[in-house]
Amino acid sequence: MNRSTLSLAGAVVALAVLTGAASMTGGDDSHTAPAASASRLPVQRSTLLCPEPSTSEFADTTYTSFTPPGSGSGTGASGGDATLLPATPKPKALKPLTATGKPVTSSTDKSDSPALIGTANGPLAPGWSVQQTTVVSDGPGRGLLGTSCVAPDSEFWFPGASTQDGRQDYVHLVNPDETPAVVDVDLYGKDGQLKGSTGDGITVPGNSSKPVLLSTLIADKVQDLTVHVVARSGRVGAAVQATDNKAGTDWLPAAAQPAGDLVMPGIPADATDVRLITYAPGSDDADLTLKLATSTGSITPAGHETLHVRSGMTTAVDLGDLTKGDAGSLVIGSSSSHSPVPVVAALRITRGKGSKQEIAFLPATSPIDRQATVADNRAKGSTLALTATGKDVSVKITSSAGSTAGTAAGKTVTVKAGSTLSMAPSEPSGLKGSYAVTVQRLSGGQLYASRMLALPLDGVPMFTIQPMPDDQGMVDVPQAASDLRVLQH
Repeated sequence: MNRSTLSLAGAVVALAVLTGAASMTGGDDSHTAPAASASRLPVQRSTLLCPEPSTSEFADTTYTSFTPPGSGSGTGASGGDATLLPATPKPKALKPLTATGKPVTSSTDKSDSPALIGTANGPLAPGWSVQQTTVVSDGPGRGLLGTSCVAPDSEFWFPGASTQDGRQDYVHLVNPDETPAVVDVDLYGKDGQLKGSTGDGITVPGNSSKPVLLSTLIADKVQDLTVHVVARSGRVGAAVQATDNKAGTDWLPAAAQPAGDLVMPGIPADATDVRLITYAPGSDDADLTLKLATSTGSITPAGHETLHVRSGMTTAVDLGDLTKGDAGSLVIGSSSSHSPVPVVAALRITRGKGSKQEIAFLPATSPIDRQATVADNRAKGSTLALTATGKDVSVKITSSAGSTAGTAAGKTVTVKAGSTLSMAPSEPSGLKGSYAVTVQRLSGGQLYASRMLALPLDGVPMFTIQPMPDDQGMVDVPQAASDLRVLQH
């Protein structure tokens, strides 16, 4: 074979590799390719990871899997598959999802229930979501824990963790791949990074999970921590399970990536205490403005107009009963005195008082570009919070139940700029069991959303809040074609 033949073969291989990469990844070449060269197409494969639910003997966990109809397929469209497999080999797979628009539910009451690794293909991949809901009826972990199972990634931020007395916080790491992942877990308090941490180089074996108790990483008793999870190699799913011996328990989801403007949508109207935890990861201090987007518009919380966050340090402030009977959303902005400084942030929210308290966490949430879904909604137990910034936003809300129920229910609403619309989603007719809710942004400004699920038990106002970022069900795929000009030398 001569040099010309080798060059031709190499060029053909290069074209094949480039074309294949574009079709599998959706192409992240938007900065170099003309906008007209990309098509907006549904994803063909989705991966979700669910952490170990609870080690309590009093825990009951429900998993709800759902893919909204769309991308040219209506309710009941089949083809492909969506399956949740245990990260340990012995337990059986959960009931698979087989059609769009119809949620599928599985449950367990085992205290050794494993983490789950899920994959959806074909028509079931775009917008696929899994909700993990656990009720712990007694014991120190008493409470309602809810989390949306997460896509694997290489970096996560968790403002709001703690190692103070009475708290037991675990960061759960799930590795979906066959090869081991190596992960660093860094902890930051009010004076900066905590020394003596043993969270560097944690190995998570392939197709497995590892819970790490934060108090084993440092000796300090710290009320407010920011946890930074970074995968040196491989990828993981991560979530923090926070247990307070007096105030209940819940999952702390990862916060939106650092930014100068953040929104935490959906603080309940009856919140008895709201605590804001922030962290500035860069080299500059951040001067922030705080506003509360209420049902009638934005107001500045009295006594909490601004917040100074020192670089590399966790800053927390108690906002008290911030909402005062009117559900709202906290909107963080950058001071006009200097350029915006990116921060991460989350809220610890308390409902109830005394021995009847319950906590939940609400991190800063990414906006909904197209749509977002949250599964496992219960009759009279779910509340949606929708917040608009910039301009009014037109939103379509659709509630979908399983095959035993009647038709889906939907409505279109307008969320005024700078305000929060708190509402119970419409329930599907003939509802039996739980249902899924899909929020679609139709037009207007930026839209942020969350869902609160409230399941009171024995006088305790048990609740959990799930942020609703965009489901990333559609991606830009650059058009790829052969170009024989690459053969010229």
